[in-house]
Amino acid sequence: MLERKKRFETYAVRRVLIVGIVCLLIQNIAKGQDRDVHRFQKLFIYNFSKFIKWPENYKEGDFVIGVLGDAPIKKHLDQMASEKKAGAQNFVIKTFKSATEITKCHILYIPSRKSGTLPDCIAKVKNTATLIITEKPGMGKVGSSINFLIVDGKPRFELNRQVIDDSNLRVSSELTKLAILI
Repeated sequence: MLERKKRFETYAVRRVLIVGIVCLLIQNIAKGQDRDVHRFQKLFIYNFSKFIKWPENYKEGDFVIGVLGDAPIKKHLDQMASEKKAGAQNFVIKTFKSATEITKCHILYIPSRKSGTLPDCIAKVKNTATLIITEKPGMGKVGSSINFLIVDGKPRFELNRQVIDDSNLRVSSELTKLAILI
C-alpha cells in the first residue's frame, strides 16, 4: 500500500512537471511569434519612411516616430534608429504616455492595448502630417492611416487612403499594391 502511494505521488509530480514545461514552451513560442510580428512591423515602418512623402517642412530635422505607451515594438524601433536613416534624416523614437503628451512626429504608433485612445490621438494630430499606425482589427476603418493585422497567419496591413490624403501625405503606388485598401 505504501509503495503504491509512493508511485502515485511520483506520477503526480512528473505530471505537474510535464504540464509546467509544456506551458513554458507554449509561452516561449507565443513570445517568439510576437517578436516576429514586431520585426515585420519595424521593417514596414522603415519602408513607410521611404515610400510615403511628407510635406517639405517635415523633411528638416529628425524623422520622429512616436510610440504611445510602453509597447514591445519600441526596442525594435530603437534598434532600427541606431542602424538606419530616413533618407538624410536621423530616426528619433519618442515615447508618449498619453495622447495629451503627443508632439510633432512623422509617425505615431498606437499599440493594440492603447487603441481606445485613437480618437484622442486623432484629435491631437489633426491638421498635421502624421501617419497614425495601429495594430488592432477594425482600427483602419475608424481613423488609423495604417493598421497592422494578421490574415491567414500572415502579417499584413490595411491602408486608409482617405485618412492619409487628409493628412497631406502621399503614398507610392508600390506601397499601395502591398496594402489591403480601405
